[in-house]
Amino acid sequence: MDLSATFDSPRVRILGGDVDPLTPDGMLAATEAFVAGGGTAVIANHNAHSLALLRQSAAMRAFFDDADLVQIDSLPMILWGRLMGQPVGREHRSTYLDWSEAFWARAARCGWRVFHVGGEPGVGAKARQAILERHPGVVLEEHHGYFKVEGLENHAVLRKIAEFGPDIILVGMGMPRQEAWIAANRYRIGRGVFFPVGAAFDYEAGVQPPAPRWMGKVGLEWLFRLVSQPGRLAHRYLVEPWSLTPAMLADLRASTARR
Repeated sequence: MDLSATFDSPRVRILGGDVDPLTPDGMLAATEAFVAGGGTAVIANHNAHSLALLRQSAAMRAFFDDADLVQIDSLPMILWGRLMGQPVGREHRSTYLDWSEAFWARAARCGWRVFHVGGEPGVGAKARQAILERHPGVVLEEHHGYFKVEGLENHAVLRKIAEFGPDIILVGMGMPRQEAWIAANRYRIGRGVFFPVGAAFDYEAGVQPPAPRWMGKVGLEWLFRLVSQPGRLAHRYLVEPWSLTPAMLADLRASTARR
């Protein structure tokens, strides 16, 4: 379903990635339209890590090319785009922690059936309990992400999803595994709006602390995560962004040409 005409701004390119200037409210309205339309849709998200992976992986490029909408999950990315003259602003930052409460409230109101796949065994059940305590009307099922994504184990997960009949499939396996799983299984499942959501259910279950929201609003969420998990994230936040230098130069040239 093409919803591009419903947005004030067309898709734009920032740091080598094409994104839709969506507010969280706009994204949820699009989700409701996708659910009503049937079939499948993918609402992806870009941040510095995904932009770096685009340069390395043809599979990631194909995934984002096939996505129906691409949220901006990075305030620094928005600020850079704004500096380059792109029609983006702080209101277009749209990540799970920004829209989760509104999402679950809408899911309960609209009767959406939501399936989450990902996380360690047991985490999904804790997250489900926490969500239902806040939004008791939500219809939610889950399966952990510790299974072989090919063969019989994956087939069993797909069967469980099909039996549940979800409107929304949240996939929290970390990037790029979650994107690869969505790309491989979107059309096998054949119905539902797919979201790659990373550690969303780890946050919901309380096994991983989210950054204070004020840090997200000022673009410092990455610093909180780096301090919390330096061994795992040092390369991502301190080395990987340098790979975006060619994309920055391309943006500068494009900005100059537009002027």
